[in-house]
Amino acid sequence: MARNNSVKGNFHYNKVEKMNKNFMYNNLARSNCYASSFAGSNFNFVSFRGAHFKSCDFYGCTFKGAEFIGTNLKNSKFRHAKFENTIFEEVNLDNVDFRDAEFKDVIFVGCDLSKCTNLGVDVLNITIFDEIPELNISEELEEAINKAMTNSFIKASRVLDTKEGKINPVKICLLQKLFSEEELIKGFNAMTEEIDRDFYTLSYLLRFFKN
Repeated sequence: MARNNSVKGNFHYNKVEKMNKNFMYNNLARSNCYASSFAGSNFNFVSFRGAHFKSCDFYGCTFKGAEFIGTNLKNSKFRHAKFENTIFEEVNLDNVDFRDAEFKDVIFVGCDLSKCTNLGVDVLNITIFDEIPELNISEELEEAINKAMTNSFIKASRVLDTKEGKINPVKICLLQKLFSEEELIKGFNAMTEEIDRDFYTLSYLLRFFKN
């Protein structure tokens, strides 16, 4: 099956209201939005890789399994938003408001949290890395991951690697919170031959570890 490199469904909104919408599983990579309201919307399992959502309102939105990679969220508001198994990697959080937001198993890496408001570094269920940590896994698990990354669709998704093309320890850290090493090894080996379509977030791979 041929792989499609285009970005479908991304946003380009300026001062519009898109409230109470269902954007689940959308690929919003490289979207560009300004001063728009998405209040009450569902952004579960959405990729925000390289997107710009400046001065936007995400009041009460859900972000389960969402990935903010290199995203610019400057001046946006996430009041009463819910984040679960969400990743923020090298995100611009200048003046971002997290007042009354809920977090569960959320990872921040390479983000300046001093620039956002109402987060609090002591909040429960948040893991913070100043930079991408070192990979600390068994040789067998590393081999299984590298094998999975030979699949062209997995490689193109960028959900397992760093900018340098190496295994991303942050993603593996999140998976280790959810599954045993045995489940991870079995899942990575299985997906190598089975995945034959485009996908955009780590959440797509979870089904391989549950079987």
